Amino acid sequence: MSSAAIDPTPRTAPADRDLTLDLARVVCVLLVVFVHILFTGVGRNADGSLLIEKTVEAQSWFTAASWIANIMPLFFVVGGYAARAGWRSAVARGETADAFVRVRLARLARPALPLFLFFTIALGATRMLGIDPALVDTIAIGVGSPLWFLAAYMIAQALAPLMMRLHERHGAWVLLVLFAASLAVDAIRFLFVGGVLGIEPVPPGGYGLGQELFGIPNIVFVWLFAQQVGFFLYDGWFARRSWWQLILLIAGGYALLWGLVSLGGYTESMLGNQWPPTATMAALAIIQASALTLLHAPLTTLMRTRAAQGAVFLIGSRLMTIYLWHLPMIMVLIGIELLLPLPLPAPGSAVWWWTRPVFLVVVLAAVWLLSLWLIRFETVPAPGVAVVPSRAAIVGAVLLFVLPIIAITAYGLDFPLAAVAAIGAGAALCVTRSQRR
Repeated sequence: MSSAAIDPTPRTAPADRDLTLDLARVVCVLLVVFVHILFTGVGRNADGSLLIEKTVEAQSWFTAASWIANIMPLFFVVGGYAARAGWRSAVARGETADAFVRVRLARLARPALPLFLFFTIALGATRMLGIDPALVDTIAIGVGSPLWFLAAYMIAQALAPLMMRLHERHGAWVLLVLFAASLAVDAIRFLFVGGVLGIEPVPPGGYGLGQELFGIPNIVFVWLFAQQVGFFLYDGWFARRSWWQLILLIAGGYALLWGLVSLGGYTESMLGNQWPPTATMAALAIIQASALTLLHAPLTTLMRTRAAQGAVFLIGSRLMTIYLWHLPMIMVLIGIELLLPLPLPAPGSAVWWWTRPVFLVVVLAAVWLLSLWLIRFETVPAPGVAVVPSRAAIVGAVLLFVLPIIAITAYGLDFPLAAVAAIGAGAALCVTRSQRR
């Protein structure tokens, strides 16, 4: 997540800054971390062998909870709000769209580069040490699962200047076109590719042409839809709705969600509709933007307190590092638990559930210590008096950055893809480095 999506709250916030958005970012990231902790059930079987399971996914309530707890569309909504605000400031400073995209790319690629280098070294070491490839794949695929956001958000931000111009000219028609396009992609994927051609999804860690690859165009259509909703949020469209209209939007969004799921193809769990994204994520974007607006008054009251502002700043100042490094840190901490002669609570047991909040605090503390060094990668140096690279160079850099990440998300994290992603991120930063006059 770029600092446009996860923008740390300044110590002294401008008077016109909406701190409820900073609170939403922090809460959303903490929820992502906690859900990943609940997914990571590691223990030992009766025979002493290692047990790895997705504990929370096996719970009867998980599917229903995912209709509320899958807050990834909200990231793009808030990102759209931030992009519109940032673009207006950039225009006022005389910056071009190319400069705007270059800064967004740097905010993503800089903190991602050390992560990809870490994955490359760690996965290379497992090969040299001869560790069980099946175990490595299981861990690596899970650790690499959140990386899709980097590619999706970068694409949305790169197209933000164009989409804002379309928003100003055509308004809600842009939303309708994007939603119709997402439905068309879903129809091709589920009805033609999965139904007529009978192509099955690629299994985790496998390669080849899978059904889900035909849904990749929705990375553009669905997440641009959510970003456009953020433009409407910035313009005050949702704020001008009365409370009962917002409730109707939420109810209508869930009715649309239920209608889509009942058609078939879509999974009942919203987690399964996240990659590749389906039209259900667009419906959630409307729902979550409406809910955020409905809660704006109490959240504003909360954010007037020094305690809330301090907590949001404390966590928000490292939010990018928390998102990128929390899963590797979870795995490292679990590995330490396995090495120490300590009893592990059985995944899904009462003790396991009660200790998850404690484990969340431990993970956040460990990532915070790590961030004391990594924070330098979250800061984008000011270009000063510089010549911004050409548009062709910026487009090429965006592709260098996002294509390896899409491959990782489609096929799973492994040593070759981690190395390619590290090279791509480094090359993207080199290509877009401003040249001093």
